[in-house]
Amino acid sequence: MWKEFKEFAFKGNVFDLAVAVILGAAFGAVVTALVGSVIMPLIAAIFGKPSVAAMAFMVGETPIPIGVFFQAIIDFLLVALVLFFVIRAVNRVRRKQEAEAAAAPEPAEDVLLLREIRDALQAQGRR
Repeated sequence: MWKEFKEFAFKGNVFDLAVAVILGAAFGAVVTALVGSVIMPLIAAIFGKPSVAAMAFMVGETPIPIGVFFQAIIDFLLVALVLFFVIRAVNRVRRKQEAEAAAAPEPAEDVLLLREIRDALQAQGRR
């Protein structure tokens, strides 16, 4: 059972997934810091509010704080945009590798010569 677990846990795909999860969490923290420290204060300054969380609209007597929702949307859009560019780059590399693998290399000159000889012998045998 231990051997099977080691094979599972240390397979390339599982290890790559673990690294991706850790990097994703770190990247999420960077995006959250960027949005919370830079983008949201700029948006708040544009609207003349002390913070985005203070941005709200009233429905009757009840304030609806929409700023937190805006921050979540901007976080999502930034993460989605970066992931789009990463996946796009990976797909380009894969397509290039697949195209190179699919393109059969030109046969060597001696192979071409042997094919010509074979075809000539076959043509003589048909006469």
